[in-house]
Amino acid sequence: MWLTNSSVGRKVVMSVTGLFLILFLTFHALMNAVALFGFKYYEAICEFLGANWYALVGTAILAGGFVLHIIFAFWLTFQNRKARGNDRYEESAKPASVEWASQNMLVLGIIVLCFMGLHLCQFWAKMQLPEIMGEHPLSGTDALALAFGNWWTLPIYLVGFCALWFHITHGFWSAFQTIGTANEKWICRFKCIGWWWATIVMGLFAIEAIYFTLHFNNIINC
Repeated sequence: MWLTNSSVGRKVVMSVTGLFLILFLTFHALMNAVALFGFKYYEAICEFLGANWYALVGTAILAGGFVLHIIFAFWLTFQNRKARGNDRYEESAKPASVEWASQNMLVLGIIVLCFMGLHLCQFWAKMQLPEIMGEHPLSGTDALALAFGNWWTLPIYLVGFCALWFHITHGFWSAFQTIGTANEKWICRFKCIGWWWATIVMGLFAIEAIYFTLHFNNIINC
């Protein structure tokens, strides 16, 4: 199959799944932002997105896209290193035109993967998974309190958001370039859009994490 038998096909899979995950992150940031206006509104969304059939289907699709993205990332990295052979050890300097994020996408991806593992343990494993198993799940607010009531959660999340920012700013325009929608004129525009998009979404995530930490540590009570 072309999508798996060629490097171009594998890059297309990486690009499509990456854009899909960026859309999910945008939705997730907006959903969390509701809690800034009142946790009762956040609870309403959590109840709507519980263990209902449409939520389970959405979770399965999201998980599938995430797994594919990870598998193809490692696959392409291994393929590229194998193709370069010993040449990669002879490089003394990187071209100035090559972005730092481009050189370190795998490392950034591993950081994001570890961050997502923690996030899933703190929320999905305590909210949707127990409901699927027929057990009593934590409410959305209780899960937030349990996670952000610990001060160590905040710096880990901020590091995760920074890694996601670098990952997205490069991945956004690179995805459009791979699928053939970015010519020389549009590539700069996609870079600009990706920079602003990643900054707004990750900035919103950071604001939410700081607010939750302050609130659940009784620094602010609003």
